[in-house]
Amino acid sequence: MRAAIVEAVGKVSVTTVPDPTPGPRDVVVAVAACGICGTDLHILQGEFAPTLPIVPGHEFAGEIVEIGSEVTELSVGDKVAVDPSLYCNECRYCRSGRGNLCDRWNAIGVSKPGGAAEFAVAPVANCVKLPDHIDVKDAALIEPLSCAVRGYDVLRSTLGADVLIYGSGTMGLMMLELAKRTGAAGVDVLDINPERLATASTLGCSRTGASAEEFDRRGGWDVVIDATGNAGAIQDGLGRVAKGGTFLQFGVADYATTAVIEPYRIYNQEITITGSMAVLHSYERAAALFATGVLDPAVFISDRLPLEQYPQAIERFKAGQGRKIVVQP
Repeated sequence: MRAAIVEAVGKVSVTTVPDPTPGPRDVVVAVAACGICGTDLHILQGEFAPTLPIVPGHEFAGEIVEIGSEVTELSVGDKVAVDPSLYCNECRYCRSGRGNLCDRWNAIGVSKPGGAAEFAVAPVANCVKLPDHIDVKDAALIEPLSCAVRGYDVLRSTLGADVLIYGSGTMGLMMLELAKRTGAAGVDVLDINPERLATASTLGCSRTGASAEEFDRRGGWDVVIDATGNAGAIQDGLGRVAKGGTFLQFGVADYATTAVIEPYRIYNQEITITGSMAVLHSYERAAALFATGVLDPAVFISDRLPLEQYPQAIERFKAGQGRKIVVQP
């Protein structure tokens, strides 16, 4: 089969690799679409993936073409979206229901061969069967949506909150859509990319800007979400949290990124600083939300490229062009 391969740091290509074989409780999925996200850039930079080479792609969906000998829950021909998370189910975090913090955390497309290929193997337990009305080529959006759902689980937002989101890429826009549906009184979005800000306006945010200074909101925001991973945005956002408010680090920063906090202010104003790591008991809920039309794929997916153009897709994403970019075998 054809697959994208991150061969070494900074080097990615598309080549022929052996077809995957399912284990007893696995299925083989003919990939219909695979999304590209910031994690893929980190893998290309030599972060996250424990070893290279690796077939990337943790946001994917497709049709089952082969099942393992012990699979009874799904059948050949079923359309599925795949939760890439792989937990040991033995460490203290797994036993306490915090599998996303697993000491032996793995993921399809990060530490195991992923969906940037014609075919991918996944445990049957990680597959969510899709209803007939969903176009499986759009369902690569379910994995990032499941991360956004986890983010809102962490926030435990109260009704009537004023929300500020840094970044209007795919994840920022998903956080916007969920903020609107979890009772936010207003959602302001920041970005330096005018095209992306235009999309945020189309989706119904309250205000857009290139800097929080444009909003002249001296009291700050109840909820501030960084969806960029950018050091400057993070530092600025930490200073925009209102008394009693919450800062959510949602964007994936480089390992070396740092920010300065003010301990007295955090104490005196009872500010919460928290993070959200990947997926936790949120994939099935994201699939259910997606089936109701919570996201418009025509808005969120800006580019659909053939698998052979995976290197070009990565470059386009790195340059901040478009919104969600997917490759289709």
